[in-house]
Amino acid sequence: MSVESAEAGGNVYDKYGTANPIERRLVGRFMARFDDLVDRTGASEAHEVGCGEGELSIRLARKGLRVRGTDAFPQVLEEARERARVAGVEIDYEAVPVEQLDPARHRAELVVCCEVLEHLADPEGALGVLSELADPWLIASVPREPLWRVLNMARGAYWGELGNTPGHLNHWSKPGFLRFVSSRFEVIEVGSPLPWTIALCRVQSRPS
Repeated sequence: MSVESAEAGGNVYDKYGTANPIERRLVGRFMARFDDLVDRTGASEAHEVGCGEGELSIRLARKGLRVRGTDAFPQVLEEARERARVAGVEIDYEAVPVEQLDPARHRAELVVCCEVLEHLADPEGALGVLSELADPWLIASVPREPLWRVLNMARGAYWGELGNTPGHLNHWSKPGFLRFVSSRFEVIEVGSPLPWTIALCRVQSRPS
């Protein structure tokens, strides 16, 4: 999740556009794992929640999926629309906070929520919303803690915050994140591309 102000989540670092070769390799491994999980769903449509500048939305559209993206901050969607235009893909972007997403309008075969949940004041409420949107698939990722903070400090970043990226309110180890998502979803497959946890999940049966 990348935004344009501390108010919009706090993390302004563009990991997708980094020129650092080590970081590019790490992001490339994350993307490869993401692609594997998307392919496993066989989905033809996707909704990226907390899409930021739309890098994953564009990736999904290039794979042939019908894609929509939502984000709480209209300013970041201006950049997302421009990137989609340059990429030559059609994506419907809408400014809607997670808690205001409506299953009747925003449900999708595949819901993607990557690098978002760690920023939210009410992650449990957001997970409940995601469980209403996913029909039936969710791909979610978060930074893997405490490894994330250790690596930040190793590169000399955020020493005053003990390595915590500004805007990160929630911190999950890999087992902790899987316990968290399992409260609403069946976890089908888990990836650990350094330094993230990414999970392919299927929504638990809804009452008929």
